[in-house]
Amino acid sequence: MKKWEKQTMKIAALGAMALTLAGCATAKSSSSQGNNPGKTIKIGVNMELSGSAAGYGEQQKQGIQLAVKKINKSGGIKVGGTKKKIQLVIRDNKTSNTTAASVAAQLVNNDKVVAVVGPATTSAGTAAIPNMTKAAVPSVSPSATDPDYTLQKSGKVQKYIFRACYQNNFQGATAATFVTKNLKAKRVAILTDNSSDYGTGLTKAFKKQYQGTVVSSQTFQEGDKDFNAILTALKHKKIDAIYAPGYYSEIGLIVKQARQAGIKAPIVGSDGMADAKLAQIAGKSNATNVYYTTPFSTKASATNKVASKFMSAYKAKYGSTAPTFSALAYDSVYMIKAAIEKEGSANSVKIADGLAKLKNFKGVTGTTTIDKQHNPEKTISIEQLTNGVVSKVYNVK
Repeated sequence: MKKWEKQTMKIAALGAMALTLAGCATAKSSSSQGNNPGKTIKIGVNMELSGSAAGYGEQQKQGIQLAVKKINKSGGIKVGGTKKKIQLVIRDNKTSNTTAASVAAQLVNNDKVVAVVGPATTSAGTAAIPNMTKAAVPSVSPSATDPDYTLQKSGKVQKYIFRACYQNNFQGATAATFVTKNLKAKRVAILTDNSSDYGTGLTKAFKKQYQGTVVSSQTFQEGDKDFNAILTALKHKKIDAIYAPGYYSEIGLIVKQARQAGIKAPIVGSDGMADAKLAQIAGKSNATNVYYTTPFSTKASATNKVASKFMSAYKAKYGSTAPTFSALAYDSVYMIKAAIEKEGSANSVKIADGLAKLKNFKGVTGTTTIDKQHNPEKTISIEQLTNGVVSKVYNVK
């Protein structure tokens, strides 16, 4: 009996020791000191380079590469008393939430990056958050616009999650104010892309702010091609404007079919329309009396020296006018650079601290200050298209 008791106590002691060691390992993981740089500063790119959002991802990759090239050409990022060059590690998340999470794990655990730019979309970015947080590595999304993206379910801020773009609620509310005050539209029809939080979030914010009457509220899905039934119904209603938040692929067709149906009312949308492909899909003559909110306007940025240099460099490198998403991605890299230089360290935890303290950052898309919820406070623009070309810009603070 005594022998059995001794054996039992021995096993219990070993078990307790194992639990203690396991506890230490867990504690070490949860209080991670993050990743540190080596000879270079590794920055990861978790981006939609294939799949449905590849168009946006490719534009952002171009902006990222342009920023890194410029920084490295000048010697790199100043870390304390030395300068280190950036080494990009680019991975394709294929516009898949599962893949985005896997890419995040690869970047922080295998590649040992100290910061990540991307993903482009809110859903892919949200999927990546657990792995970024566990490794204590910050990410800056150029274009994840859902209001809750940087927040935990409890409402507390996600320590390692930031963005360079404004939220949907700000964008939707700005559009509503513009429609009311600038377009004097008292009766509005709404066409919403309800296949993602992007469209539904914008619509919710618009409705909350709009002071007129919503005559009709219809929905569509990503990939839809024929909007004639919805537009025919709207033609017989008295409307002063149409609010259609979504991406250029569907909104371009809505603009085209609305004009072909004889609807001449202003069509107002969101930053997903800020692409030259919108006019290509709609037809240049149809893309008239069309407006959209955007964080970056080439016309508005003409007086911004940082933006002017960026636009010239982009034109020289890629042979076209810089799109909004390239500008946001370019700024995302420079936000990380500013954070490193502010903290005097390229440790990933320190970079997150620096991003959280970012104030009056002079970027391509304007002057940015990061608020307590890791959102940028910055100016928003509304571009007006006439015959497929930006003819006027309204700046809204």
